[in-house]
Amino acid sequence: MSSEVWFTVLVLLVGVERLAELVVSKRNAAWSFERGGVETGLGHFPAMVVLHTGLLVGALAEVWLLRPEPPSVLAWSMLALVVASQALRWWCIATLGPRWNTRVIVVPGLAPVAAGPYRWLSHPNYVAVVVEGVALPLVGGAWFTAIVFTLLNAALLRVRIRVENQALAGLAA
Repeated sequence: MSSEVWFTVLVLLVGVERLAELVVSKRNAAWSFERGGVETGLGHFPAMVVLHTGLLVGALAEVWLLRPEPPSVLAWSMLALVVASQALRWWCIATLGPRWNTRVIVVPGLAPVAAGPYRWLSHPNYVAVVVEGVALPLVGGAWFTAIVFTLLNAALLRVRIRVENQALAGLAA
C-alpha cells in the first residue's frame, strides 16, 4: 500500500474518533441540560467545527495532491504524537465524565474538576488539540495544513479558552 493510502486510513480513523466524541458529547449535553446546565460560546462553535473538519480534509487533499515524501523519522515521531494526543484527549474525557463536552456547558453548583490531567493543566484537552493539529498532517508531510490549522486554531483557542474560563468562574463562585 502507498503512503497516501496509509495516511488516508489514519485520517479516517481520527475521523471515526471524532464521531465517537460527538456521540459522547451529545449524551453528555443531555445530562448537563437535565441538571440545569447553561451553554455559552455558541458564536465560535460553528467555526470550530469547520476548522477541525478542515484539518482532516486539508491534510488528505495536500497529501494526495502534492504527494510529499516526509522523512521516516518525522512521520513515525508525528504518529507517536498523534497517538499520545488521542490518549490525552480520552483521559480528559474519562476524567470529566458526563461533564465533558465539545460545547461549553456548565452545570451550576458543581465544583470545577481538579483530578486527572486537570491537576496540572487548566485545559489539557486543548494541549491534545494543538499537538494533534501539528502532528496529524505532518505524518503525511502536509506542512501547509499543519501551519494553517495551527495559526487559525491559535486564534480560535484564544476565544474558546476565554469563554470557558468565564463559564467555569461561575462554578467557583
